Amino acid sequence: MQKLTKLAAALVLATAAAAPAFASPETYTLDGTHTFPRFSYNHFGYSTQLSRFDKTTGKVVLDKAAKTGAVDVEIDTKSVNTGYSTFNEHIQGEDFLDTAKYPTATFKSTKVVFEGDKPVAVEGNLTLKGVTKPVTLKVTSFKAMPHPMLKKDAIGANATTTVKRTDFNMGKYAPNVGDEVTIDIAIEAIKQ
Repeated sequence: MQKLTKLAAALVLATAAAAPAFASPETYTLDGTHTFPRFSYNHFGYSTQLSRFDKTTGKVVLDKAAKTGAVDVEIDTKSVNTGYSTFNEHIQGEDFLDTAKYPTATFKSTKVVFEGDKPVAVEGNLTLKGVTKPVTLKVTSFKAMPHPMLKKDAIGANATTTVKRTDFNMGKYAPNVGDEVTIDIAIEAIKQ
């Protein structure tokens, strides 16, 4: 009986010691001071205009061992920042973001694609002005490491995709003002 008890105790200890080897999903909360979706478009052929949203919330869940993940982002569309307050109001109007009716835009992933240990694409659904369309964000950079100031694990990434304004009922002035809009998002997120 004593041998059986020792064997059981050894198995429990071995299982406990091996548990950290099995990764589990880790949740990261977006850092709103370092997460900014930007959008750019051609303006009458003169220039490429670049604007951003100043308020973004959300989370990223990663299981590095299983090479799976999930991304859930909410953008406050009233926080649009073109660099000019009159134009901010114009972009928030009915013809474009219609922030009175649709104060948020969302992205919810359906799949995170990995190459090796890093995510390289995030497939999901973008909802903008009440319209939901599938998009794929191409991850152009990704870093996971302890945050040097916060002393917590953190991740950072840049990703990009291109959508058509007309697909989201925002086609005013197209094609003179480009229908294609490039969306770039820079995120930083802290492990919870």
